[in-house]
Amino acid sequence: MISSSPADPTNLRLLAVAEDRLDGFYEQPFRALSERSDIPEAEVRERVIAMIRAGVVRAVRQTVPSSVQGVACLVAWKVASSREKDAFDWLAEHDPATGHIALREPEFPSEPGADYRLWTTLRLPGADDDLQAHCRELASHIGAEAFACMPAVGMFRLSVGHVRRAGVAPGTLEEKEPVMQLSRPARLTETEQRVIAALRSPLSVEELEDEVSPWRRRAEMSGENLADLCRVAQSLAQRRLLGRFAVILEHTAAEVRVAAGTGAAALLMWRVQPGMEERAGGICAQHVCMTHCYWRSGTEVFGGAQIMGMVHAADREGVLMHKAAIDAQLERREVQVMGTQVMHTVRARVRTSLLDFPASTR
Repeated sequence: MISSSPADPTNLRLLAVAEDRLDGFYEQPFRALSERSDIPEAEVRERVIAMIRAGVVRAVRQTVPSSVQGVACLVAWKVASSREKDAFDWLAEHDPATGHIALREPEFPSEPGADYRLWTTLRLPGADDDLQAHCRELASHIGAEAFACMPAVGMFRLSVGHVRRAGVAPGTLEEKEPVMQLSRPARLTETEQRVIAALRSPLSVEELEDEVSPWRRRAEMSGENLADLCRVAQSLAQRRLLGRFAVILEHTAAEVRVAAGTGAAALLMWRVQPGMEERAGGICAQHVCMTHCYWRSGTEVFGGAQIMGMVHAADREGVLMHKAAIDAQLERREVQVMGTQVMHTVRARVRTSLLDFPASTR
């Protein structure tokens, strides 16, 4: 019988590849996972489906960059402690534009912005939508005293790979420093829009069980045949308008947190000398421990911090050890840090914005 446990050695070997190692688009993703994990293709399919049914895997999907999904930002909310739980729950239940939701507490309570404890991601479907206006409306519903809307200037890393990062030593670096990708809206043909709309939602178990291709039903949704859908998707992937085929771990679940080493997580922030943002972001993101890393604007309430990123570890001590190693690397490479903060995650709900991406054409 196939095991669904995240602690199963074969599942761990599979997840180390399946979380974030299949960049681009694959007509036969299970075959690609089989080749890279050295597990038979049929068994890969069985194991992924078993983990979905057990709640170990949250979703299996083709990821799509923010540049083709409307305007997006990170939002921090200042909410009275007595209202934080209700605000968290209201956003999770009532706002389809809200994605990830986290309640965080600061490592350094005296640093600017330490009282902004509720954090969300926000995505709206059209380039003309007003993020600030939407946040003001949400603030009235959740009783927020203030909010900070922080769009990305550039992205250095958006990966995940919790399993392959588990236990990595602080200071471990990727071979190459990531190149910053600018946050620019994509221009898409109508056919490309239809294909992305068909691909972006999580695959059902029934689709994953399709031995011809999990994308057959998505081709019908897009109005294309399977060969044409794959051709368009490959073209989009070559232009970095598709992300990766991802088996997304339910990394906040208790059983998974132990197996994947995600018992603790934190948002890290650095304020660096102006003009050094791109350099600093590349250095931070080169650390294997970092799953996300952005240069963000709109961070005045946090003392003007420009670089933000996520780190997971087995416990808070592990998070702080990773942070200390990154700080040391910045110092060695002569990047002046003028302020820093660690916002530890105490509650989180990981989800994707439920709104459709914009109709953007050439």
